[in-house]
Amino acid sequence: MNENIDSITGNPRKAINKLAFPTIFSLFLMFLNNLIDSFWVSGINADALAALGFISPLYLVIIGLGSGIGAGANSLISRYVGAQRINDANNAVIHSIILTLIVSIIVLIIGIFFLDDLIVLLGAGSVSTYCLSYGQIIFLLNIVFLLPNVTSSIFRGEGDVKRATNPLILTAILNMIIDPILIYTLHLGIFGAGLATVMASLAGYVWMLYWIYIKKDTFFKFKLQYYKRKLEIYKQIIVVSLPAATEEIIFSLVAIILNYLIMTTAGVSEVASFTIAWRLITMAFIPCMAIGIATITVSGIAYGAHNWQNFNETIIYSTFVSLIITVLIGLIFFVFAQPICGIFNFQANNSLLVNRSAEILQLLVFYNVLIPFGATAAYTYQGVGSGFKSLALTILRELILSMAFAYIMGITLNMGVFGVYLGAIIGMNIGSVLGFVFIWIFSRKQKALWE
Repeated sequence: MNENIDSITGNPRKAINKLAFPTIFSLFLMFLNNLIDSFWVSGINADALAALGFISPLYLVIIGLGSGIGAGANSLISRYVGAQRINDANNAVIHSIILTLIVSIIVLIIGIFFLDDLIVLLGAGSVSTYCLSYGQIIFLLNIVFLLPNVTSSIFRGEGDVKRATNPLILTAILNMIIDPILIYTLHLGIFGAGLATVMASLAGYVWMLYWIYIKKDTFFKFKLQYYKRKLEIYKQIIVVSLPAATEEIIFSLVAIILNYLIMTTAGVSEVASFTIAWRLITMAFIPCMAIGIATITVSGIAYGAHNWQNFNETIIYSTFVSLIITVLIGLIFFVFAQPICGIFNFQANNSLLVNRSAEILQLLVFYNVLIPFGATAAYTYQGVGSGFKSLALTILRELILSMAFAYIMGITLNMGVFGVYLGAIIGMNIGSVLGFVFIWIFSRKQKALWE
């Protein structure tokens, strides 16, 4: 286990490669889960697929809460490791688990009392039955999504990338296997898709529990005997986790706003086509996300150790690698949009759905082009504990610029659904460049302080 710690406190490039590339693979499988859900649900009918598009942002909010708490725990633990305060790191682990349980209870209450209202607010009244069938089990058993996410971040904080990613890989594979069985063999429909997601995630977490409480060979200890309640630790986790979770919620809010603008300008059928293209575009963001998650750990360690060379190299290398991978994926999606979207032509034989999804995908690949610059900035701010600066950049990029341009071009300038897509692309790219400028200035300031 000490080798894992050594591997993430040395060369930043090696540390990022060690943490990021296995994470890219596991996240690809996780997002493939969403694509698999769309694939099988599309065989029910177009309304079920549209319902999945409406409810998915709420599901991503839950995932975002887990990612947010995980980011807060990862950031604080990494800074403790960089400062060689291992006892405090163990204490932070227990604080993060307790915080996760509290958030899970809140989500459960919201699911019980307000899910119907949320579906109406999303504009999904015409497909509310499908939305409820999928969404209720996700909200009621949200704990099976939150705890694995946070625990994975803790493993990543100790450099144990295999244990951080392997259960997520298991979850993805199981979901792919269980989905068609529950949806079609057992005739559970869209409810079966939600149940499969829950069962697969639970299996992955059971594997984590085996390492923690049966094999007992993790570097950090998940035991109450290490817990010494400190409000400052809760504060440090929340300062990063709240903005980080809010950022994930903003990503979901962007999908909700786009669904609304698309519905207004082109109707429900366009939402179904957009759902397919948007999932693929989200998948193309995975390298930025995985490298960004690694950046939280590596930048946090460098920041805790006041090592500007490592800190600066982390920013540059993270941006460069994620940019190269993102451009390559975008090129593949653009050239092979038709066959890629064709996998959704399942049972319903809806060629119009496939053709329109391919057209949208070819346009939206430009949405991701400069995201690596903005993503690196946001994740680096999380790594140093400046969660609200990360949130501010995300709000600027995603809402103020991207959605504002989408509304102005699509609605105000009456350019229709094409204007919605084009405006979102323009705003996103401008915001990403601005974010990188801010983190570059921050890095120069740290150099003056540390050297």
